[in-house]
Amino acid sequence: MDSGRQVFTVDLLERYAAKGRGVITCMAAGNDVIVLGTSKGWIIRHDFGVGDSFDIDLSAGRPGEHSIHRVFVDPGGSHCIANIAGTGGADTFYTHAKWSKPRPLAKLKGLVVNAVAWNRQLITEVSTKEVILGTDNGQLYEIAVDEKDKKEKYVKFLYELTELPEAFMSLQMETATILNGTRYYVMAVTPTRLYSYTGIGLLDAIFASYLEHPVRFMELPGEIPNSELHFYIKQRRAVHFAWLSGAGIYNGGLNFGSQHSSSTGDENFVENKALLAYSKLSESTEVAVPSSMAVSEFHFLLLIGNKVKVVNRISEQIIEELQFDQTSESASRGIIGLCSDATAGLFYAYDQNSVFQVSVNDEGRDMWKVYLDMKEYAAALANCRDPLQRDQVYLVQAEAAFASKDYLRAASFYAKINYILSFEEITLKFITVNEQDALRTFLLRKLDCLAKDDKCQITMISTWATELYLDKINRLLLEDDTALENRNSEYQSIIKEFRAFLSDSKDVLDEATTMRLLESYGRVEELVFFASLKEQYEIVVHHYIQQGEAKKALEVLQKPSVPIDLQYKFAPDLIMLDAYEAVESWMATNNLNPRKLIPAMMRYSSEPHAKNETHEVIKYLEYCVHRLHNEDPGVHNLLLSLYAKQEDDSALLRFLQFKFGKGRESGPEFFYDPKYALRLCLKEKRMRACVHIYSMMSMHEEAVALALQVDPELAMAEADKVEDDEDLRKKLWLMVAKHVIEQEKGAKRENIRKAIAFLKETDGLLKIEDILPFFPDFALIDDFKEAICSSLEDYNNQIEQLKQEMNDATHGADNIRNDISALAQRYAVIDRDEECGVCRRKILTVGREYQMTRGYSSVGQMAPFYVFPCGHAFHAQCLIAHVTRSTNEAQAEYILDLQKQLTLLDGEARKDSNGPLSDETITSMAPVDKLRSQLDDAVASECPFCGDLMIREISLPFILPEEQFQSTSWDIQSRNLGNQRSLSLTL
Repeated sequence: MDSGRQVFTVDLLERYAAKGRGVITCMAAGNDVIVLGTSKGWIIRHDFGVGDSFDIDLSAGRPGEHSIHRVFVDPGGSHCIANIAGTGGADTFYTHAKWSKPRPLAKLKGLVVNAVAWNRQLITEVSTKEVILGTDNGQLYEIAVDEKDKKEKYVKFLYELTELPEAFMSLQMETATILNGTRYYVMAVTPTRLYSYTGIGLLDAIFASYLEHPVRFMELPGEIPNSELHFYIKQRRAVHFAWLSGAGIYNGGLNFGSQHSSSTGDENFVENKALLAYSKLSESTEVAVPSSMAVSEFHFLLLIGNKVKVVNRISEQIIEELQFDQTSESASRGIIGLCSDATAGLFYAYDQNSVFQVSVNDEGRDMWKVYLDMKEYAAALANCRDPLQRDQVYLVQAEAAFASKDYLRAASFYAKINYILSFEEITLKFITVNEQDALRTFLLRKLDCLAKDDKCQITMISTWATELYLDKINRLLLEDDTALENRNSEYQSIIKEFRAFLSDSKDVLDEATTMRLLESYGRVEELVFFASLKEQYEIVVHHYIQQGEAKKALEVLQKPSVPIDLQYKFAPDLIMLDAYEAVESWMATNNLNPRKLIPAMMRYSSEPHAKNETHEVIKYLEYCVHRLHNEDPGVHNLLLSLYAKQEDDSALLRFLQFKFGKGRESGPEFFYDPKYALRLCLKEKRMRACVHIYSMMSMHEEAVALALQVDPELAMAEADKVEDDEDLRKKLWLMVAKHVIEQEKGAKRENIRKAIAFLKETDGLLKIEDILPFFPDFALIDDFKEAICSSLEDYNNQIEQLKQEMNDATHGADNIRNDISALAQRYAVIDRDEECGVCRRKILTVGREYQMTRGYSSVGQMAPFYVFPCGHAFHAQCLIAHVTRSTNEAQAEYILDLQKQLTLLDGEARKDSNGPLSDETITSMAPVDKLRSQLDDAVASECPFCGDLMIREISLPFILPEEQFQSTSWDIQSRNLGNQRSLSLTL
C-alpha cells in the first residue's frame, strides 16, 4: 500500500454530541443524517445536509430510568425507528424527519427490537413500505408507516425461531422486480446462525411457507453477543455481505440476478463464500474478537478495543489501524460501536460523548496489486487505473508463462506491454531461446495492439511476420514430405493462417517488398494470392495461364475491379488455351469492344479445326452482330471472311442477305466492305455470293454475267430485280436470252420452242424480233411462224389502240375550243340594287370616286366592277384595295405594280386619242389588254369572300399589329377617384 496516503482517515465530527442528555448508547446514519440514542431516553438527530439538529424525549411520562436500546435510520434519512428499554419495559417508536413528536408502535409494546431491515428499492420519503423488525425473543414482524397518516398502517407477525430460539441481532433485505411480482431476499443473524429467506409475493406468505419446509441457515461455532450483518451497497444494490460471527468474519458475494418464478426457488443467493478467522487479526496467540464492524467495497472495518483495524477483504491483510482522539472520561469505556452511511459513503465511530467520521480515500487504488499478488490477473486488470499498472500485470503474467516455457502464451502477454519493456527487449527474449513461433505470435499480437497512426511500425512488424511465416512454411516442408498431400497437416493449417494474415495486412504491407519475399521463398501460389489482394491482376492471370487454368484466369478477368485492357491483352493466350471458356467469358462481359479482340480471334482462326468442331470465333462474332447489334466494319468483315472459308456457303449467303441496318432512317443496310467481300468471295470461288454482292453494288450486268456461269435461274432472278430502269432490265434479259439460246444443244426446232417459252417468262418484255439476231443465219423462218404472227398481232392491236387515243384527243381539243368560245359570250345579270361587297354601295350607281378608276374603261356612266359566279359583286377599285390589303406583301406589290403600268399606258392612250386613230395606236392597245388580263388574274381569280383568301383570314388575329394603337386606346386607365362613391348596379 501507498504509505504516504492513508485509505481511511478519522476526523472528530462532534465532541459532546449527547448535549447533556446522558451518554451515547447507540447510533445510526443515512444520507448525511445521524441519529444518536442516549442513556436518558433521548434521541438526537443531526442533519448535516441542511445543518439542522433537534432532540426528542422518548422517556417522557414513563416512570423509572430508560435508555435507548437501538436506533435505526433508513438510507434516505427520513424514517427513524427507536427502541427504548428500562424498568417499565420496552417500547418501540417511529418518528419522521418532519415530525416533532414520535409515534409509539403499540403492537410492539414490551418487545425489544434488535434489528430492522429497510426495503431500499421501494422506500420513499413519505412511506416506509415494507419494514422487517427482529426482536430479542427470536420473532420477526412486518410494519409499514405513511408519513401523512401519522401512524402505522399495519403491524404483522411474520416468523418465529422455534428450533433454536435465539435473539435476532441484525437484519438485511433486498428486493428484485420480476415478471410475476417482487422477489424478496432476507438475511438475518443470531449469535450463532445466519438465516436466508427468499420468495415471491407478500412477506407474510413467504415466511408462512417456511412453516412447511426448513429454512436455510449457516451455523458457525462460537457465540458472540454483538453479532452483526452488513450489506455493501453499490448503486442501490447489495453486492456483498459480511457477518460478524463467533468464528470469524463470514463473507461473500450476493447474486440477485436469478429471477425464478417459483416462490420456493433457489435460496442460495450467496456466492464466493469465505471466512476470515480472527486469528489473522493479531500476531499474538491471543485471539481478539471485534466488538463492531463496518463494510466498504474492499475492506472490513473492525472495532477491536479502542482501535479500528482495516482489513482488506480480498487479501485478508490488515492495511491500517485507526486511532481516535477520545476524552479522558470516555477512554475508559472506549469506542462503543461503528455504523455506516451507505448513501453518503461514510463511516462513523462513537463513544459515550463523541462522534468520529471515518472517510474513505480511493480505497480501490491499490487493489490491482492485491489481486496481482494473489495471481487473480483478470481482477487485477479490472482494477488498474493507468497503462503502467496494466503493463505490470501483463509483465507478471508473461514472465510466469515464459518461465514455465509456455512461450506462445507469454508472447500474447508481452504483446500487450507498451511502456515498461521495449519491443527490442521482448523480441530478443524469444530469439535467444530460438522460439520462432512464439516470436511470430508476439508480432501478430503486437499488431493488434498498435494504433492505426503507427503506420511505419505496423509495416515493419507485418513484413517481419511475413518472413517468419515463410520460414515456418519451408521448415514444415523439409520436416514432412507428405505435408502437401495431407490436408489436415500443420503445413496446410499454417498456409491457411498465412493467407488470412495477408488478407488482413494487405493495406499495410509494402507491395514490392512482400512480393520479393514471396518470390525469394518460391511461394508462387501465395504470390498470386497476394497479387490478387493488391489487385495486381496481371500477375494473377499470367500465372493461371502458365498453369493452363484458363477458367480461373477468366474468373479473375471478369471481376468488376479488373481493368478491361487485361481482357484484350490476354485474349490471344486464353482463346488458344480454351476457346469455349474464353468465348463464354467474352459473351458474359458487357463492356468489351469486339474490335480489340480481332487479333486474338484471327490467331485462333488461323489454326486448323476439325470439320464438325464448333467455330468459337464465329459463335462470338454472330453474338456481337445479331445480339449486340455491333456495327464495326472490322467485325463484320472478319465474320464474312470466316463464312467464306467454310465449305457450305449457306451461312455466307444468309449473312450477305441480312439487312443489319434495316429500320433506320438513314445509314447503310450492311456494315461490311462490299469491295473486300467481293475480292474475298472471288478468291474463295463463292460465286453465288459474288452475284449477290454485284447486285447489291448495282452492278447488274456483272451480276447477271457471273450468274449465267453458275445457274441461269439465278441470272433470271437477278435480271428481274431491276424495276426502275426498263432499258437495263431488257438488256439483262437479252443477255440471259442469248446465253440460253447459245447453250441449247438439241434439235433446231426444239431450241426454237425453248426460246419461244423463254419469251413467255419475260412477261412481254422481249419480243421475237429481239432474240432473232441470236439465232444462226441459216435458221428457217417457218420455225418462227407462230411467234412472228403473234408479234404482228400485238403490233396491230397497239396501232388500233393508238388510233383510238388520237381520236379521243382530237375530240377533246374540239370541246376545249368550244368552251373557250362560250366563255367569251358568258354574262351575269346584276340587280340594280346589288351592293358592292366591300363598300356596300350600289354597283350600278355612278359615284365620282369610281369614275376615274385607272386602267379600266367606263361603261357609260358606270364604274368598272367584277361579278363572280357565286353572286358576289365588287367595284374594281374596292376589290383591288381589299385583295391588296388581305394578301401577302409580295402579291400586293405585284398588283400595285400592274395597276401602275396600266395607268401609264392608259394615260398615253388618252393623249393619242385626242388626235386621229392611227395603226400605231391600235398596236399599243395590245399591252394594255395583256396587263389588264394579268390584273384580272391577280385580283379576280376567285371570289375573295368564298375562296382561299377568306380561309386564310381565319388564322389572322382580330386586332392586327398595325391596329394595336387603337386597341390600347380602349384600355381603362386606373385613376384616383377621390371620395367618389361606387354604385353597385343590380342587373
